Amino acid sequence: MAHVSDLISSDIEQYLKQHENKGLLRFITCGSVDDGKSTLIGRLLFDSKMLFEDQLSAIESDSKKYGTQGEDIDFALLVDGLAAEREQGITIDVAYRFFSTDRRKFIVADTPGHEQYTRNMVTGASTADAAILMVDARKGILTQTRRHSYLMSLIGIRHIVVAINKMDLMNYSEEVFNRIRDEYSEFAKQLDLDEITFIPMSALKGDNITALSDSTPWYHGTTLMGYLETVEVDDDRLQRNPFRMPVQWVNRPNLDFRGFSGTLASGVIRPGDEIRVQPSGKTSRVASIYTYDGELDEAVAGQSVTLTLADEIDISRGDVISTTEQPAQTAEQFETTIVWMHDEPLLPGRPYLLKVGTQTVTATVTDIKYQVNVNTLEHTAAKNLALNGIGICNISLDRAIAFDPYKENQDTGGFILVDRMSNNTVAAGMIHFSLRRSQNIHMQHVDVDKAARAVAKNQKPSVLWLTGLSGAGKSTIANLVEKKLHAMGHHTYLLDGDNVRHGLNKDLGFTDADRVENIRRVAEVAKLMADAGLIVITAFISPFRSERAMARGMVEEGEFVEVFVNTPLEVAEDRDPKGLYKKARRGELKNFTGIDSAYEAPEAAEVVLDTTRCTAEEAADQVIRQLQARGIVPTL
Repeated sequence: MAHVSDLISSDIEQYLKQHENKGLLRFITCGSVDDGKSTLIGRLLFDSKMLFEDQLSAIESDSKKYGTQGEDIDFALLVDGLAAEREQGITIDVAYRFFSTDRRKFIVADTPGHEQYTRNMVTGASTADAAILMVDARKGILTQTRRHSYLMSLIGIRHIVVAINKMDLMNYSEEVFNRIRDEYSEFAKQLDLDEITFIPMSALKGDNITALSDSTPWYHGTTLMGYLETVEVDDDRLQRNPFRMPVQWVNRPNLDFRGFSGTLASGVIRPGDEIRVQPSGKTSRVASIYTYDGELDEAVAGQSVTLTLADEIDISRGDVISTTEQPAQTAEQFETTIVWMHDEPLLPGRPYLLKVGTQTVTATVTDIKYQVNVNTLEHTAAKNLALNGIGICNISLDRAIAFDPYKENQDTGGFILVDRMSNNTVAAGMIHFSLRRSQNIHMQHVDVDKAARAVAKNQKPSVLWLTGLSGAGKSTIANLVEKKLHAMGHHTYLLDGDNVRHGLNKDLGFTDADRVENIRRVAEVAKLMADAGLIVITAFISPFRSERAMARGMVEEGEFVEVFVNTPLEVAEDRDPKGLYKKARRGELKNFTGIDSAYEAPEAAEVVLDTTRCTAEEAADQVIRQLQARGIVPTL
C-alpha cells in the first residue's frame, strides 16, 4: 500500500509518532450531479498511495463491470460503495474516506449532488473545515451549485475551493475558466463567501491535483493538494476564540475528588484562570487540569479534559464553563435557521427535544418567519417546513441555556431537533441571536401560589384530558364528570373542543399545523387554570401523541390524567351526532380525524373507557373513582 515512507521499515515507532502528530483536515466535496466528486476523491486516494493491492485489483475489475471510462480505472467506484450507487452512477449517501500525506491527515466526505439528498449533504458538511465545490466546465454554474454554496455559507464553512473540473473536455480553455470564475464570484458576494480559491482541473486525468499541469500553462495558482495541505484548520481558529467547555459529566471517583469533564469547544484554559458557569452565572477559579495521561499546564480547543475548581459550586451536565471576561450568553428564546431533515413536516407549536452541546431541553418553534428558496435565495411565507426545507424560525425553550451565535462558535451555537415520540433526529439548526423579549420578560413572584389556592379549595389541582375520535362521547362524559365533581363541592372548569373554537381558537382550521396550535393554546390555558387550583377537564380529539405529551409536560408530575375514550371508528361513525363523518366521506370535510387524518391512540393512558361496554354515566363514575384513587379528590 501505501502512503510509503522509509521510516516504516527503518523506525516504525518514529513513523507512528510522526503520523500521530500530523494535523487533521476535514473537508467535503459537493456540487451538482455528475460533476466528478467521487472521481476526485478516488484520484486523491490513488495519488496519495492509500490503496492496497487487492483494492486496486478490485477497482480494476469493477471498472470493467460498472465503470464509465472504457478500459481505464473509474476512480468514482472507490467511493460509491452502495450497490445502488454503482448501478445508477450516482452518490446517494455520504461516503467518508481517510488519506494522508507527509504534511497532514485528511478525512473527506463525498456528499450527494441530488436535491432530494440535501440532508445528507448537510450532515457531511457539519464537521468540515473546508469544501471542494465541483463545477463541470461544460455546464458552468448550475442550480445545485448555488444550492450547495448557500448550504456551505449557512453551515459556516469558511474555506472553499471551486474546482472547475473536466477541463480536458473543454480543451483546457482559459476563457471557459475565467467565465465560470467571474460568474461564481459575482454570486458568492450575495452569500458573503470571500475565502474562495479557483482551480482548473481534470479529476480523471489528474491535472492540477498533486502537480501543476502542462495543459494549463496560463494557470499559476496552487494545486488542490497544495491547498489542502496548507489551509487553516478550524481547530487553530477556535483556539483563538473565547474559552468554552460544555460539561459532559461530573467526575466523582471518590470523596476526595470532584471534577468536571468535557471537550473544549474553543479557547485555551490554564490553572488559575477565572471562570463563569452558565446559565447559573456562578464563578470560581480553575485549580487543576487533568487528562488520562496526567495533569496539564494548559488545555486547548479540541482536547478532552477534567477541570477541578477552587470552590464547591453546583455544576451539572449541559452547563457551559466560560471565562469571566468573555462568558457565553444565556437565553431561552432565539432566532434560528432550521434545516428540516425528516419526511414528516415541521409544525410550529409542536414540542421537540433540542440538543446543543451536552444540553438537552424541550423546544417549540413559535414562528416560521420565512422559508428560503435555496435555488434563488428568495424568501417565501411558510406555515411548515417539509423535507429539505430551510426556514428562519423563532424558537422557545423550556429553560435558559448558554450559547454563542453559530457564526462565532459552531459547538455552542449549533443544535439538532429530535422527535420526542420516535427519538429520530428531524432537523439541524443554527442560533442567530437571542430574542429581546427573552432578556426583558421575567417570571413575576406572587405570594398566593398554587398550593395555597388548592388548600382553600380542598382538592389537588389537575388536568383531566379526555381524548378520542369525534363521536366517541368525550364531551358527554366530560360534562357528566364535571356535574358530579360540582355536586361533591369541587371547583372545576370544562374546556370543550367546539366551545374553544368559538373564541380563543376561532382563527384556526383543521390542518395538522392548526391542530397542533389548537392543542398548544388549550394546554397553556389548562396550565393556568390548574395553577389557580382548579380541576380542569378538557374534551378534545387531540389526535397526536406529541401534543398530548406536551400538555402533560406543562403541569407537575401526577397532575395530568389522560382519559382515552376508546370508541372504534365504525361505532363513532355510526353515531355521527353532528353528521361530520357523512360530510367527510362525501369529501366535503378535509383533514377529518379517522377518515383522511390520522388519530394516534394513547399507549399508556391513566384511564381507558370502552364506551361499547359501558354507558356515559358508568364511564363518568369510573373517572371519578380514578380521581379518588389518585388523591385528586377525597373519597366520600
